[in-house]
Amino acid sequence: MDDTQRRVDAIRKDSTELENHIIDEYAAGKITRREFVRRGTVVGMSIPLVSFLAAACGGGGGGETTGGGTSPTATGEVQAGGNIRVALIQPSTEPNPLIVKDEGGAGLLGSTGEFLSFSNAKLELEPRLAESWSPNADGTEWTFKIRQGVTFHSGATLTANDVKTTFETLVDPKNASNALSALGGVLSPGNTEAPDDATVVFHLDAPNGNFPTLVSSANYNAIIIPANLDPADWGKTFDGTGPFMLDSFTPKVGAKFVRYDGYWGEKANPDGFELKFYDEEGPMIVAIQGDEVDFVEHFSVSGGQALLTDPNVQVTAIRTSTHRQLHMRTDKDPFTDKRVRQAIALSLDRNAMVDGLWDGKADLGNDSPFAPLYPSTDTSVPQREQNIDQAKQLLSDAGLADGFTVELQTWNGFEIPDLAQLVKQYASEIGVTVNVKIVGDDTAYYGDAVFGKSIWLDSVMGITDYGHRPVPNVFLSSVYTSKGTWNAAHFKNSQADDLIAQYIAALDLDSQRSAAKQIQELLLDETPVVIPYFYNFLSASKPTLKNAISAATGQFDLSKAGYTS
Repeated sequence: MDDTQRRVDAIRKDSTELENHIIDEYAAGKITRREFVRRGTVVGMSIPLVSFLAAACGGGGGGETTGGGTSPTATGEVQAGGNIRVALIQPSTEPNPLIVKDEGGAGLLGSTGEFLSFSNAKLELEPRLAESWSPNADGTEWTFKIRQGVTFHSGATLTANDVKTTFETLVDPKNASNALSALGGVLSPGNTEAPDDATVVFHLDAPNGNFPTLVSSANYNAIIIPANLDPADWGKTFDGTGPFMLDSFTPKVGAKFVRYDGYWGEKANPDGFELKFYDEEGPMIVAIQGDEVDFVEHFSVSGGQALLTDPNVQVTAIRTSTHRQLHMRTDKDPFTDKRVRQAIALSLDRNAMVDGLWDGKADLGNDSPFAPLYPSTDTSVPQREQNIDQAKQLLSDAGLADGFTVELQTWNGFEIPDLAQLVKQYASEIGVTVNVKIVGDDTAYYGDAVFGKSIWLDSVMGITDYGHRPVPNVFLSSVYTSKGTWNAAHFKNSQADDLIAQYIAALDLDSQRSAAKQIQELLLDETPVVIPYFYNFLSASKPTLKNAISAATGQFDLSKAGYTS
């Protein structure tokens, strides 16, 4: 027996049953190397450890899944110091970790706050404030070891109690936290404990194989804040543990941040950075072309076409699960009949949308949240394609041969108004009149993000933007379950509830894929929501700016960024 095999045997002897099962899946060729590394890090195995096992154990059958959550601008040697100017879409809420619900707010929270872990470009979890984590045998309990020697910008020392209090606050229903979209039904109040300053134990409501992802940077509300700080007051100080700390903040205008020299990790390269808020995408495009900013955190093809061919701008594309959802109220006529919903879905030319709206920089959507980049997505499920004749027949069968009229509501952001006009155009081909109403900015559309107080959740038909998630759990539980907090289609289906619960509980890819296939087929049949595409997340920078990392969840990392001479 050689030294490598002895080390593998020793590792496996100390590994949990779940970890050994994942190793067995890889060694048998059931999952690829990338899937093995990704899954291993989710259950708490370190990247160096799974990288060693990947090389030692062979396996890795099947094709690789590309894409991910973060991507850097071109790398290279950079000068130390300097200040970076960033264009960010205007946050729709005040900087309160409980209520932030959009890309601009996510970027603002992540400017100083940190998470237990960070979801990287390969959908792996990198340790941040948690050094390690591991589940019990069935995934109902997860134990996190908290990094020691970390200080908040205020000078207080981070302890497990800060982590416990952060999550107890996020899951308390009376706080109406946006994080409940990910944690509701997963973690209940009173079920997080800190037995000592370095340990946090989460006792879950049910088995959950992807739980560490739900408390990572993928859940942008989950920055860790001091236990004695009211989240409503966080925006006064931006007290976090990150490599940058607040210098100044002017609502509706922007913010400035400076390097935090007490940071626990590698000190940030730049002296600081400045955020400039923009109400619309167009001015951001003009800003980088006019040398007013160095980095545009996100732009769309439709709004930023000029950047794609500008030699003075560097564009970075990240394959993601970011998408738009066209919901139809299943409890309101005419969408109570699934044949009508199917007809709308069949009217769309998705290939033309991908080419026209995204210049090909998108994957086709198949009316479920299982993006092609997810390892658990079953790609054998047939792709829905445009079929005008079939759509017309479905309407006729539903007693609507002469069509109907419906109002579609959405907001004026990125390519969304263009998508709304395309929905209107395609619907007209099957005799349906769609009256598009653009309500203004995202604040007007999302409202309080609760039923009865939100155009988004109350509209009969609407288009909503959904940011990237490295696993589909949030999309599934919040949009498609009967009690989902983002269930704009008001879709209630007990079979879907059961299948989603099965998927979330699954601890291995085989079980996840089995449930995913059934969910994909069910949603194609019921069609409460149309997902026409999953688009690449595009960011832009000046060519002299290197090592700036953009995350598809709306965050960015400038700690290693800098300018070339």
